[in-house]
Amino acid sequence: MRHDAAPPTAPTASPALTASEKAGDIGLPWQRRLTPPRRLALLAVLALACALLFMTVGVKTDWAFALQFRGKKLLAMLLVAYAIGVSTVLFQTITHNRILTPAIMGFDALYLLIQTLLAFLFGMRAVNAFDPTLKFLSETLLMVLLAWLLFRSLFSGAVRSLHLMLLVGVVMGVLFRSLTSLLLRLIDPNEFGSLQDRFFASFNLVATHLIVAAAVVLAATSWWLWRLRHNFDVIGLGRDMAINLGVDYPRVVMQILVCIAIMVSVSTALVGPVTFFGLLVANLAYQLMGDSRHRNTLPAAVLLGVVALLGGQLLLERVFEFNTALSVVIEFVGGLVFIALLLGGKGR
Repeated sequence: MRHDAAPPTAPTASPALTASEKAGDIGLPWQRRLTPPRRLALLAVLALACALLFMTVGVKTDWAFALQFRGKKLLAMLLVAYAIGVSTVLFQTITHNRILTPAIMGFDALYLLIQTLLAFLFGMRAVNAFDPTLKFLSETLLMVLLAWLLFRSLFSGAVRSLHLMLLVGVVMGVLFRSLTSLLLRLIDPNEFGSLQDRFFASFNLVATHLIVAAAVVLAATSWWLWRLRHNFDVIGLGRDMAINLGVDYPRVVMQILVCIAIMVSVSTALVGPVTFFGLLVANLAYQLMGDSRHRNTLPAAVLLGVVALLGGQLLLERVFEFNTALSVVIEFVGGLVFIALLLGGKGR
């Protein structure tokens, strides 16, 4: 009996090759030559160089005083770069969207509302007399508490809707901004002039006396995230896949969201609101590393944040001579990146 031979089939790509491609092993020529550890090493060297230049360039007075003054400022900027970089990458992992930042939850708007409400009730002279550490911890606790209530009500129990939580966060941000605008119309004009400085992030006048409190809070939050680190890449695969792989998705995502809220609150209370800085460093980290594995993207985002803050501040001080604020430049560039991502359809 004659049996017809089966037609030859085209070879299919192996799962290992597909995973390798997704991991970024096949990409631009320079990405093939430089492995992710080498790219991180180069970023670390660049960040270290920026830190050394920031500490030494232009020192004309007593070195001990200059290094102490710049050292505190350097530590504060390192904390901000770390908090914003880590929180943004993890937030985009949870939402599976690279054009979203934690600012969508209304943290910046709540911070502005708190500052305006304090000025309206007590006056800027009394607000400036508050204990800085106590004020910092109170603002951070209030922002984290609001975020926890939002997460608890919309991402636990029978609801568990991440998209609804994001939508409510956007609405709450609009509400906070509307209340801030109302209070600004009622506030004394002299108080408004003093209050306006708090509405913009300042990397030049960082509250260095809050470094210890911010470092302790971020260290505790980082320790908790370190315990959850094995879940990050799995959650990035999607809710259904993560559940199938044994991850307690609602509980783990809830814990990560609380940690994100703490980091964003600390950063906002330390230097003020920044909207697009996290978007900028996170997407640069994705492009540079060529993949989405958190062991690469998290340190890359932090190192890029350090380079952006220290290098940008150094350029403003030595080249532009403080003719503009670093936050304005960062927000402008970040806004351009945001528009490019929208036009390029790379939100997901």
